[in-house]
Amino acid sequence: MNRTNSVWAPPRSPLWGAARVRGRRRMLLAILLSWIGSIACHEGEPVTGAVDSAGVAVPGARPVTRERLVAASDEPASWITHGGDYAEQRFSRLTQVDERNVSRLGLAWSFDLETERGVEATPLVDDGVMYVSAPFDVVHALDAATGERLWTFDPQMDRDWVRNVCCGFVNRGVALYGERVYIGTLDNRLIAIDRRSGRPVWDVKTVEGDKPYSITGAPRVVEGKVVIGNSGADFGVRGFVSAYDAQTGALVWRTYTVPGNPAEGFESEAMERAAETWTGEWWVAGGGGTAWDGMAYDPELRLLYVGTGNGAPAVRWLRSPGGGDNLYLCSILALDVGTGELVWHYQEVPAESWDYTSTAPILLADLEIDGRLRKTLLHAPKSGFFYVLDRTNGEFLSAEPFTTVTWASGYDEAGRPIENPGVDFRDGPRFIRPAPYGGHSWQPMSFHPGTGLVYFPRRDMGSIFAGDVDWQHAPATWNTGFDTAAFSSFSLTDGGPMTASLVAWDPVAQREAWSVPHVTGFNGGTLSTAGGLVFQGSADGRFVAYRATDGEKLWESPVGTGVMAGPVSYEVDGEQYVAVAAGWGASFAWSGGQLALAA
Repeated sequence: MNRTNSVWAPPRSPLWGAARVRGRRRMLLAILLSWIGSIACHEGEPVTGAVDSAGVAVPGARPVTRERLVAASDEPASWITHGGDYAEQRFSRLTQVDERNVSRLGLAWSFDLETERGVEATPLVDDGVMYVSAPFDVVHALDAATGERLWTFDPQMDRDWVRNVCCGFVNRGVALYGERVYIGTLDNRLIAIDRRSGRPVWDVKTVEGDKPYSITGAPRVVEGKVVIGNSGADFGVRGFVSAYDAQTGALVWRTYTVPGNPAEGFESEAMERAAETWTGEWWVAGGGGTAWDGMAYDPELRLLYVGTGNGAPAVRWLRSPGGGDNLYLCSILALDVGTGELVWHYQEVPAESWDYTSTAPILLADLEIDGRLRKTLLHAPKSGFFYVLDRTNGEFLSAEPFTTVTWASGYDEAGRPIENPGVDFRDGPRFIRPAPYGGHSWQPMSFHPGTGLVYFPRRDMGSIFAGDVDWQHAPATWNTGFDTAAFSSFSLTDGGPMTASLVAWDPVAQREAWSVPHVTGFNGGTLSTAGGLVFQGSADGRFVAYRATDGEKLWESPVGTGVMAGPVSYEVDGEQYVAVAAGWGASFAWSGGQLALAA
C-alpha cells in the first residue's frame, strides 16, 4: 500500500456510472429476488423544519408494542428494532432467498439520500414502510416495495454544532414504538415523530448547557422508555445514558458512566465506588466513557446492556496520574431497565490508553459451553479480543484475539488483561496493534443460530501511540492527550500492511471458522439469514452474499459507492427484500482522506 499512488475509486457501475468516491451521492438500495427494477429518483419536496408538505401520509399501521418488540424475531417480514431483535442478532428468518437462488437477486429500487456524507444507518421496516435516517439526522419514510418517498423530516440541526463532532456527521438509525419514530441528533436532541405524517410530536434536549456532546447512535425502546447515549469523550465530557418516557419525552432516569467531582456528591453508590479507581482531578476534563453505540436488552432478566467508551483524555497517565482502573471506562454495563441502576459491570480494558472503546455492537445468544447452556453476551470491540460473558451476572467466560494484538498477551482467569511491557508509551512513542480504529468498531455484526457463528468485519492494523506531555485540558476542543504529530507521521504500512476481512467466528471454540479477505479496511456490517446466507457491503463498492457455512461468495453486485452500514431483510406481499444504506465516508475519510491503493 502506498498513500502516494492514485486515488482509489470503486468499480464503474452500469447503474450509477460515476467512478469516483468524492462527490458520490449516497443511496438506499433494495434488492429483490428474480426481478430487476429500474432506478427511479423519487422526488417529492424535502421537509424544511418539520414535515414535507408534499409528502404522502403513511397508511395505518399496527402500533409497535412492547410485546411485538420482545417477539420481533417472530415477525421476519418486518425489522422493527435496530438489531432486528432485542438480542441484536441481525438474523432474518426469511428463507425465500437462499443458497440455490441468490444468484437471481436484482435491484428492486433505489432512493437518493441526497447527501455526499458517510452513511451508517440501519433501516427499520414495518407493515410495508421503511424508516431510514441520513446524515444530519434527516429521516425518510419510504414505501418498502417501491422506494417511493412518503415523507421526509429534517430536524434542522444546528450546523455550527458539527465542530463538536468527532467522526462524521452520521446517524446510525431510528427507533419505532407505538405510532412514533424516534431519532437522536448531532446537536443532542431526542425527537419523537408521528410515523404517519412525519410531523414532530415532541423534541427534548438531552444535555445541559453547551458542553460538546453529540448523538450518532440509534435509540432503543425498552419497556416504554426511549434509551439514548451520546458521544464526545474526545472533546472532554462525562458519559451518561438516559431513558425518556416514549409518550411524553420526560426524563425517567439517567446513569453516568464515570464519576464526577467528589466534592459535589455522587449520584449513586456505583459512582462512589468508581471514584476510588481514579486519581487526580479527573473530573476537570470530564472523564469520558460516553456510550455512543452498542446496546442490547434481555426482557427476561430486564437488563439493558450498554458499552462505554474511552477516557477523557484518552491517555491514562494524563487522565489519572496516580493510576487506577478508571471505572467504568471501556466496560459492559448491565443496567436495571426500570431504574437505570448498575447491576453488574465487566471492564474489558482497565486503565485504557489506546482508544479501545467498548462501544461496538453487543450480541446476546444462548450457547452450550462446557456442557452447560449459558446465557451469554458476545462482544468483538476495538481491543482485538472476542469476549464471552455470562449476561446474567457478568461472569467472565473467555477472551481470545480475533486479530493481531500486541498491547496484551491474553486474559487471566479473573478476566483481566495481561498487558505487555511498555505499552502505555509513557517513555516514548510505541507501535501497537490494534490501531485506535480497532480490530472492529461500530459496524454491525450478526449471529446465525444454525451455524453458531458470529460474522463481522475485521481489521488488522497498527499505529504509533504517543502522549502529549504538554497536554492541558481546553474546554470544547480536541482533548485526547495523544501527540498528533506522532500520529500524522506514521504510515499505514509501518509494522506491516493493513489487512481486512469478513470473519466468521466460533464463540464457543473461540476461534475463526472461516474468513474472506477484503482489499481494504472499513467495510460494512453483516446480516445473516435462514436461507444460509451472510450479506455484507464493502468499502470498494460491492454488495456481496456469502454462504454462511464456509464463506463461499455466491453473488455480488456493484453499488457505486462504499458501504459501511448493516443490511436488513424484510418481506412485502410475499417477496423478500434485502436492503442496505450505501455511502462511504465518516471516520476514515475524516482522518485519512480518500482511500488510496497501490497501483
